[in-house]
Amino acid sequence: MEAAELELPFLAMDDAAFCADPLPHFAAARAAHPWLARSPDGYVITDYFAIRELMRDESKFAMPHRSIVSAMEAEGTPWGEFIVTSIQGQTDDVHKRLRDILQPAFTPRAANRQRALMARVIARLLDQWAPRGAGTLSFDFEEFAASFPITVFCEMIGASPDVVPGIRSSMEAIGVGFSMNRALLPRLQEAIGLMQRFADTLVAARRAGERRHPEPDLLDELIASVDSGKMADSELNNLLIFLFVAGYDTSKNVLTLIMYRMTEEPEVYARCAESVEYCRKVVEEAFRYLNPVTSARAVTQDFTYRDVNFATGDFLFLPFSMATRDPRAVEDPESFDPERKQTNTHLSFGLGPRICLGRYIALAQLEEGLRLIAQRILNPRMAGPVGWRAFPGTWGLKGLPIEFDAAEQEVQAAE
Repeated sequence: MEAAELELPFLAMDDAAFCADPLPHFAAARAAHPWLARSPDGYVITDYFAIRELMRDESKFAMPHRSIVSAMEAEGTPWGEFIVTSIQGQTDDVHKRLRDILQPAFTPRAANRQRALMARVIARLLDQWAPRGAGTLSFDFEEFAASFPITVFCEMIGASPDVVPGIRSSMEAIGVGFSMNRALLPRLQEAIGLMQRFADTLVAARRAGERRHPEPDLLDELIASVDSGKMADSELNNLLIFLFVAGYDTSKNVLTLIMYRMTEEPEVYARCAESVEYCRKVVEEAFRYLNPVTSARAVTQDFTYRDVNFATGDFLFLPFSMATRDPRAVEDPESFDPERKQTNTHLSFGLGPRICLGRYIALAQLEEGLRLIAQRILNPRMAGPVGWRAFPGTWGLKGLPIEFDAAEQEVQAAE
């Protein structure tokens, strides 16, 4: 059967009501068809096992970057060129070359070496936002969370965290570029221009001998790769923008979603203050329960899957965020249980050769951050309504107002 001829459920993934609560829409879609739905921009795979199988077969698909740029009518523009030349959008050989350059800085061992830095950064931020003994406080947790991962990345690359306020809105804009909303295009062009100038200035300053710390860092390694001929200057600029946006956006959204859930799980949250090991369980369950990632693939050759024929040029959405809420893959998926045996594990970081390079850094940040946050921000509760980002691309909360009790005791040293 041709996919185009099937009567499929429709998922209005660009609708505000859908973005605020996609779960019942996915449940209804699975009831109407076991694994496939339509959306305004392509087909949506709704079954955990189908998502996993299709992710593992790279022979019939390409990353969607060129298709998204085309759909946004942005070919030849600064933002469009950034997207199609980014590491994620590259062909396999270029992708592997760039990934091999970055890989040493993102291994599990390298991530663990950064844990003390992560603990220092979050402790400093908590001193500013949740000073000890301050009584009852309130703030937008999403805004607080935004400062954490990007400050860690600034330290890793030798940039001053003072740059973040000037580029934050640009990173926010680029982070929602894959929502395929053409109205965002002028803002995306402005944002990418600012980030390109920022990256050029950062590299020029380092080449001129300006540095915050005497020890070699990731920026030194990337510049050395350019000087040795492994990477072009334009690739370095693109990589830096990609790393800044990735270091800012996804981890911030996940941490905000975790706190959103923790306001309904006070016993779980209180235990997070006790150990990184328990926080690790909470983070894994949080990725299973509610995460921001929807990936996509462009079909590059006609193929048949489960007796359905897809055509070259079709667009498939793979909503990792909803995959492990599929009751056929996870027992009692609606309960939040950090002690759950993760049988069919979450797919948030992808699979195969394009699995997320920064996953170990992200996990370490979330584990270290959650433990210290739980020690300092006590009894968090909702203090107002929340907003939601667009579902395709990087979904998540747009504002999380909370009220809490500030801790009295000293923060424990990092484990």
